[in-house]
Amino acid sequence: MKSGNACYHSVQNLLSSSLISENIKIQIYRTIILPFVLCGSETWSLTLREERRLRVYKTRVLRIFGPRTDKVMGEWRKLQNEELNDLYSSPNIIQVIKSRRLKWAGHVACMGERRGTYRVLVGKPEGKRQIGRPRHRWENNIKIDLQEVGLEAWTGLIWLRIGTGGRHF
Repeated sequence: MKSGNACYHSVQNLLSSSLISENIKIQIYRTIILPFVLCGSETWSLTLREERRLRVYKTRVLRIFGPRTDKVMGEWRKLQNEELNDLYSSPNIIQVIKSRRLKWAGHVACMGERRGTYRVLVGKPEGKRQIGRPRHRWENNIKIDLQEVGLEAWTGLIWLRIGTGGRHF
């Protein structure tokens, strides 16, 4: 997210300019800022706190478009988060991350046993872990994402394919 902040601040003057249309500003957000924020998100194991921070970041960036006049009262007012999302039709950043994770899981499932990425996914770390609750692993997030989409049966398929080295069964 630090690189996303740096990218945002580098184009902030451009985005706050009244000479540029809102459509161009949205395109700048989608093509320049969002890819920086989501770089490597396929491998993230997000906590609820991190998900909240990403949603807040997206809303903060969209707030550069400023307030709107209320049609009933004729006064300026700050847009609510739902209005911002509807007005700029920006995708839910958490859903984007989850879909990227699922695509990456399918890609890794088709890799062979000799690939480093595959070995990292299937391998078990050695040594002792710290005291306390175990951290959420990437594999756990994939299973949760699949259940949210309604593909619980596919969960076994992915892990079966990973276990067979990507060979057909």
